[in-house]
Order: sequence, then structure tokens, then C-alpha cells
Amino acid sequence: MKKGFLLLILLSSFLIVNAQKKTAKKISTVKIDTVKTEVVEVVTKYNPKIADANKINKNPTIELLEKSKKKKLTYNIFSAPVASTFIPKSGTVKGVDVGVKERIYNNYIAAGFGNYMSPYFEAYINNSTRFESEFGLYTKYNASFDNIENTILDSNFSNLLASIYYKKSERYFDWRISLNTEINEYNWYGLPNTNYTQSTLNTIYEDQTYNYFNFLGEIDFLEAYVDKSSISASYFTDSFSSNEFLINFNTDLDLPIDFISSKLNNLTIKTGLEFLKGKFTNDYTNQNGIDYSIFTTKINPEYKTTLSGFSLKLGAKVFGSFDTENKVTNFLVYPDVQVQKAIVKEYLNIYAGITGGLKTNTYKNFSEENPYISPTLFITQTSEKNNVFVGLNGVISNDLSFNLSASIKEEEDKPLFVRNNSKSNGINNTYNGFLIKGYEYGNSFNVVYDDVKSTSLFAELEYDFTKKITFATNIKFHNYTTTNQKEAWNLPTLQTSLIGKYKSNKWYATTNIFYVNERKDFLYNTTYPSTTNNTQILDSFVDINLNGGYHFNDSFSVFLKLNNVLNNSYQRFANFNVQGFQALGGITYKFDF
Repeated sequence: MKKGFLLLILLSSFLIVNAQKKTAKKISTVKIDTVKTEVVEVVTKYNPKIADANKINKNPTIELLEKSKKKKLTYNIFSAPVASTFIPKSGTVKGVDVGVKERIYNNYIAAGFGNYMSPYFEAYINNSTRFESEFGLYTKYNASFDNIENTILDSNFSNLLASIYYKKSERYFDWRISLNTEINEYNWYGLPNTNYTQSTLNTIYEDQTYNYFNFLGEIDFLEAYVDKSSISASYFTDSFSSNEFLINFNTDLDLPIDFISSKLNNLTIKTGLEFLKGKFTNDYTNQNGIDYSIFTTKINPEYKTTLSGFSLKLGAKVFGSFDTENKVTNFLVYPDVQVQKAIVKEYLNIYAGITGGLKTNTYKNFSEENPYISPTLFITQTSEKNNVFVGLNGVISNDLSFNLSASIKEEEDKPLFVRNNSKSNGINNTYNGFLIKGYEYGNSFNVVYDDVKSTSLFAELEYDFTKKITFATNIKFHNYTTTNQKEAWNLPTLQTSLIGKYKSNKWYATTNIFYVNERKDFLYNTTYPSTTNNTQILDSFVDINLNGGYHFNDSFSVFLKLNNVLNNSYQRFANFNVQGFQALGGITYKFDF
């Protein structure tokens, strides 16, 4: 019984354990569900909006014209460098005295009076609108109505100059027109040392008046191949029915040549057309008139660059000259080359070059250089075949600068002033049945031409003593070699000047001291038509001039001019003594509209 019960318990335990194993095995074979992260795409209908549109970003390509491209800025400096004046020093900070700033006015009027009955007037009137146009008027008048001591004939003079202009700025260019006029009155008072009877003196009409009218038009283009252009038309007459007409047309071109190489600067070409026509009613030797007519063309290509520390200017001048009265035609070519190199940077430069050119002489230019010429001139052109020069310039210190140069120049048909021979012996007032004119008493000058070689030395020095006081001096020496003429008539071989300036807030003063050495002119044996017998030597002279004034304020000031302070009675031209000591005082008023 006990054995049966025990067997029953064992059998039950076996069945229970076996059932549990099957259940566990079954559970382990069942796949376990897990939650995974998935991307869910929801497809719906798309309704676009304006804000959702993508904008197209596209940069347009702009092709500039060749003329509109920016040009490379280059510098070719041929002036003396100035050393820096800044020297740092240790110590306490000090104030800088910049002085009182002077107000600048656009207009002024000056008037004065001096001995020798000398009135003086000068005025400049200007009116402008900002960035648009400008209008101006300038006039100057000075005269002397008293005669020079020991002159038999009248020796008074007067000079009047007037100019009016209008200037306007446009978008692509600026232009300006001006009208200019001059009226200058002089007298042929320089009679030779001949005893003239009173009746002869009474028949001499020694006065001469020069009249000049000029129209000038200028146009300056901005960033164009044509840089600037001008046209000038002038008319010049005198009291003896002489007249001269001159037209000039000049154009400067600025042409890019970077198509050859991008490193090349622009090429400058200066062009010009000139026409001169004039006449004199008679020659000095006879009653035949003198006509002259010259047409000239010019082209001057010029290229500036720097190479290995050298500043270079390479060019040439080409002229075509057509003398229609004398049936002469010339085609001439001249060099135009200059080079500069800094030997000691900022302190010493050396420069050299060779140049030349063709100059048209005019009656007006001769009258400005020597107002006592006779209206009986032969007019032609002067050819400067070559002018070779070399020099040094620079600074010795912050306050001292200098320039030294030497040159050799050859000129064909260089004009020289010579005194005319008198047609009167002091008693007669007619010659070959004609009344002797006021300039035919040995008191006027003619022009002769000769081939002249000039060797010149030049030196100048400038010294800033203080901010208020400066000094400058220069000296010129010339040695002339003539071809046909015995001397280089009326040309000094030595000239020098000394200039001193002082300026403060109220006072200003300038001193000019000039020295000119001996000159030579014709000395005739008898009356016309005799040849020269000897040479007349004109003495050297020293002329001291002082000019100063006082500013009451920015608008009002007074001035005083003293000329020929030493009261020297020297001759600038043969038999023409200058005025002695001269004093002229006046007042200046500056203003704005």
C-alpha cells in the first residue's frame, strides 16, 4: 500500500515536470513583436504659392568699350624733389603756430598814382555759378605823362589791357571763350647825338600806337582721345597802317597704345596749324610796301615713361612751313628728348636732353620786346636746329634748393635789334622828296637775322630763411658766335637778379635787384645810307625795385612801389634813357558779390 502510494506520487511529479518543459519550449519559439522607427511619406496634392518660388540669381556680363575702361595712372616727374620737413623730437608737446588764415576773395580793385604823372588802375571781376558757368572781366591801365629828363621829344607812354571771358562746364567737356584787347602808346624819343634845329624838331611826329584784338576759344574734353583744343584769331595794327593777322589752331591727342602691350602708357600727340599774314606800307630804304604770308603745320608726338629709375620723355617735332610771298617751302624735323635720374634720392637729380623747334616771328612779338621798332620789318621764321642741355637740381637742406644747367643752342635766322640810321643831319626834314617820318631820325630799330650759336650757363638758388622771409637768386651767362653779323647786337652776355620776400599777417615786401652787363649796337659814321663805322657800347646797369604794402584787414590794403631806387639814367636800348627814381602808391579793395 505504501509502495503504491509512493509510486503514484513519483508518476505525478514526472508528468508535471514534463508538461512545464513543453510549455517553456513552446513559448520560446514564438516570434516577439517589437516597435521600430519608420519614415512615413504622406503623398498629398501640392498647391504652390508665390512665396515658395525659387528666385533666379544671375549676374549680367557687361562689356565696357575701350574708351570707357579705367586708365592706369602713371606719373612722370621732372621737378626737383623736396625733402620731408618733419623731424621728430622728444620733449613736451608744443602748439603749432599756423598763423591767421587769410580770406580769399574773387574780386579786387586797385588804384594808385605816382611821380612822372603816373596813374594806375587794375581790376578783376568774377561771377560764377557752382559747377556750371563762370564769367570774368580783367583790366589794367598804367601810364606816364611826364617826360624823361633831358629828352627833346615826348617820352610819355600808356598801356591799356582788357579781357572778358565766359567759361562753362558740360558733362563731357569744359569750354571757354575770351576777348582780349590792348592799346599801347609809345614815342620814338631816342634821338642820336645830333644837333637838331627847332624847325626840324617841330616836324617830327614821334608817337606810335599799337592796337591788338584777339579772340580765343578753348575746349577741354574729359576722358577722351582728344584731350584739349583751342583756336585763336588775332589782329594787330599801328598808327602807320601796318596790319598783321594771325590764326592758330591747336589740338592735343591722348591715344592709348596698350593694344601693343598692357604696360605702355598713352601716347600724346600735339598738332597745330598756323597762318600769319601782314604788311607794312613801306620799307626803310624806299617807299615800296612789305608783304608777308606764312602757313605752318606742326605735329609733335610725345611719350613719357620710367625705366630702371630714369624718367624719360621721347618725342619729335615735325614742321611744314610754306612762305607764300617768297615761294619758300621747308619740311623740318627736330628731336624732343629728355631724361632725368635721381642720383641721391630726394636730394640730387641729374637731367639732360636735346630739343629744337620752329618759331614764327610776328610784328606784335617784336613790339613787346622792343616798342621802339620801326614799321618797316622783314618777317620770317627762326629755326632752333638743336638745343642740347644738361643740368643738376635738388635740395641741399630742407630750406635750400638749387638748379644748375648748361646748354649749347644753334639757331638759324635769329632776330637781332639794330638801330636805324638817321635820314636827317639835324637840319633837313625831307629825303628824296619825301617828308621824313617820325621814326627815320635815327630813333628807331630794325631787325636783322643771323645764324647764331649760343653757349649758356644758368644757376639759381632759393633759400627759405624763415616762414616769413625767402631769398632767391639766379645768374645767366651767354657766349654768342655769329655767322654774318659782327656782334650779337643788343644781347647781354651776363644777367643776374636777387629777389627777397617778406610776408607777415599785416605787412609784405619784395625786393628785386637786377644787373645787366654791356650790350653793343650800330654806330653810324654819317647819315643814311652810310654803313656802320664803329660799335656803340651800352653801359651795364643795376636796377633796384621795391614793392610793399600793409593790410588793414582782409579787404583793404595799401601798397607802395619804388622803381630805379638808385636813380640811374641807364639805356635799355641805344639813346633811350629810362625814367629815374619812380614812386607809385595806392589802395586795393577785395570783395565778393
